[in-house]
Amino acid sequence: MKKSIPQQIPPIDFDLRQLEIFLKVVELGSFSKAADAVYLTQASVSERVATLEKMVGTKLLDRLGRQTVPTRAGELLYKHALLLSDMKRTASLEMQDFLGLKKGSIHLGGSTIPGEYILPKVVKKFREKYPLITVTLTVSDSSEIENHVLEGNLELGIVGSKSVHNTLIRNELWQDELVLAVPAQHRWAKKKEVSIKELSKEPFIMRELGSGTLKIVDDYLRTSGIKGIESLEIAARFGTSTAVKEGIKTGLGVSILSARALNTELKTGILKALKVTGISMSRKFYLVRDRRRTTSPLCHAMIGFLLTNAKA
Repeated sequence: MKKSIPQQIPPIDFDLRQLEIFLKVVELGSFSKAADAVYLTQASVSERVATLEKMVGTKLLDRLGRQTVPTRAGELLYKHALLLSDMKRTASLEMQDFLGLKKGSIHLGGSTIPGEYILPKVVKKFREKYPLITVTLTVSDSSEIENHVLEGNLELGIVGSKSVHNTLIRNELWQDELVLAVPAQHRWAKKKEVSIKELSKEPFIMRELGSGTLKIVDDYLRTSGIKGIESLEIAARFGTSTAVKEGIKTGLGVSILSARALNTELKTGILKALKVTGISMSRKFYLVRDRRRTTSPLCHAMIGFLLTNAKA
């Protein structure tokens, strides 16, 4: 009786460049978008992914209409490809750091107030110390920035509310005061403060859901004994502090904003800042990063700089 010879599985192999291209296709959900991102033709991207599939011995991507999604095998490889890509990047940066070459790029995110009114000045000072490092800044609301950090799209984030994610390391950076902003011609313009009752009857311009400012305002209003932002007469919801300020100027309504965001308008007298009786509104901005991910040397440089210059 002949013994059956166990079937040998061919070894699986691939190179990092193929994985980098595969990562981009998965992240962007498109061969054409991935091709633009990696500076190749779409045909070349398709060919390299096909070669990768042949080398691992299974299909990695499915085309569902206009969208490309990973198969179960693709999801598994994607998880490991992220780690390998991160290791490659970290190794390159550590070698640069060892050789004294502070050169490369950092991608960080900021919620609206730090992103628009604080970080541009901080980045300028950082570049004076590290002129060979390029800083890319993404501005969005606090919850979106935190999600990008957790997903690995951003190395660092600066947000205006405390994170609820246990995997995020949080460091306090700057203090911020919130004030009630009204147009210079408003009937309250000569007042120093207004009551909650008065505010609840006035058209109010609100930030979008996910905004750190919105969450802080809601928390403070609830501590005053009312039902938070639900007690206000909402005239509109805007996605940025700049849009809110423009709405206030037109007379659309009043709003509670960061004093940092109102600096120019208060100096020129276009807007006036008031307090809400019985409520002293302040908050802090926090530096957040994912404790699960390896921190690159350039990222370390930015963290150290931010913590040292936290009084900006």
